[in-house]
Amino acid sequence: MKIEIWSDVACPWCYIGKRRFEAALAEFPHRDSVEVHWRSYQLDPSLPGHYDGTELDYLSTRKGMAPQQVSQMFDHVAAQAKGEGLDYRFDKVVVANSFTAHRLIHLAAAHGVQDAAKERLLSDHFEHGEDIGSREYLTALGGDLGLDAEDVAELFSTDKYADDVRSDFEEARALGISGVPFFVIDRKFGLSGAQPAETFTAALNQAWQETHPLVLVNTADGDSCGPDGCAV
Repeated sequence: MKIEIWSDVACPWCYIGKRRFEAALAEFPHRDSVEVHWRSYQLDPSLPGHYDGTELDYLSTRKGMAPQQVSQMFDHVAAQAKGEGLDYRFDKVVVANSFTAHRLIHLAAAHGVQDAAKERLLSDHFEHGEDIGSREYLTALGGDLGLDAEDVAELFSTDKYADDVRSDFEEARALGISGVPFFVIDRKFGLSGAQPAETFTAALNQAWQETHPLVLVNTADGDSCGPDGCAV
């Protein structure tokens, strides 16, 4: 079973959704048969490489939200994150364009460490105040992931993986995805948002049953018990 997750590393609900999905997947009896693929999405592609201001400033000025409303939103999201064991620090978030970070995720996928890259980027952005648009940070992260230094350097000297990232954007539009996180199971089931773990569990079970239906064979003469008693 293939699960594709459209997500932006600058999206706070995407990290919460990742944790809730992981909780459901950990309890799924067929988890070893599940392939998870992270797909790129940008909430604000027009964001400059770096924004000179805080996350609160950014949402207030570029999104037209009142500062008090933004602060209340931060409190609500941070509380939800804490419930999943995450320690959000919106006061430390560095606002930066996530395009190159998405390219790094594609590079990591080519070397089998895509989930580790996604996890680090989300954690470093929301919990540790790292600059996800910084060459120095992304280079260090690539080293931590065991990626070849020359491959990581190519992200800053060429357009490598840029087309892959844009292809993810185009697929999202084709599927009608207008917000993230968005989970697609076998291109048949779609779940929008950071759903409760129970919702992910129900979706996983339903998708598995549809692709692996139970076939009953030769049961007509078998002895069994029912509401009215047992066969004699």
